[in-house]
Amino acid sequence: MAVSHGGRLNQAVREWGIPPQQWLDLSTGINPLPWPVPDIPARVWQRLPEDDDGLPDLARHWAGAPAHAGCLPVAGTQAGIQALPRLRAPGRIGVPYPAYAEHAQWWRAAGHDVIPFSDLPSRVAIESLDALVWINPNNPTGEWVSRERLVACHEQLVGQGGWLVVDEAFIDAEPEQSLVPETGRAGLIVYRSMGKFFGLAGLRGGMVFGPHELCDQLDAALGPWSVSHPTRYLMQQALADASWQQAAAHRLRNDSQWLGAMLREAGLEPQGSTLLFAYCPCDNPVRIARSLAEQAVLVRVFETPPALRFGLPGSQTEWQHLERALHYLNGRIATSR
Repeated sequence: MAVSHGGRLNQAVREWGIPPQQWLDLSTGINPLPWPVPDIPARVWQRLPEDDDGLPDLARHWAGAPAHAGCLPVAGTQAGIQALPRLRAPGRIGVPYPAYAEHAQWWRAAGHDVIPFSDLPSRVAIESLDALVWINPNNPTGEWVSRERLVACHEQLVGQGGWLVVDEAFIDAEPEQSLVPETGRAGLIVYRSMGKFFGLAGLRGGMVFGPHELCDQLDAALGPWSVSHPTRYLMQQALADASWQQAAAHRLRNDSQWLGAMLREAGLEPQGSTLLFAYCPCDNPVRIARSLAEQAVLVRVFETPPALRFGLPGSQTEWQHLERALHYLNGRIATSR
């Protein structure tokens, strides 16, 4: 059974009969002002990708990984999420809930017993696990766990032959809590993504940091040329562009604060946020999302537990679009009281 995700704009177009260019898609949590993609040289299209192109070293430097850590570029972190569970014998795997559901799905598909946790499990609970997957900050709730708590979990898990797998897809704008600097140790695997902070979801680029031997096993499982040459080329250019990254992080801090203020004014109280989205628990999220869709605003709906997730508008026109839609929503709510 396929897992539902944000970004289903074509489906919204069919359901509401509103042309795609009129929609404000806030359902994905992706930077709406992406890294500016340059022209790609013809040689990049004409040659197969090569593993010794310098990308892993550049990615280690960018993410703060030690030189002895393995770094495997992958075709989006989804590739690692799907393949990694097959590298471990079936066991008991802790996963966060609510969370990005692909983690639980692929561990379960590989024959593991998946145990959901609403908070980071206690030492007693970890004793019964063979691996723990955590998302920091969590998607969709935006909840953070300190690196100190995660390091303690890793130390306990590795001591009993287990793994800690951390998905840091939304951490790039606030990397101080990243566990990548701790990678290279046995039993610690960290995913990073080019899709969120860099706004390049269509690139299908990401990285897996971990022990060299495990990264080599994952590489073999994925097969040759799993990341295209254009993707590797653009990953190198984007990771090396420190000035754009600094400017983007500054803008995202300001924009996320503005989004939170707008949602609170509309009666939607964010209770968990990253710099790329706001998570709003609420009653009747489906009804609210439909009211917003009437105004051509697409948001992510979660029914269990009930909540909405809002990504960031990009242009001034998009911010005004959201403001009008939230005013309309307020009017609908007032009328229904």
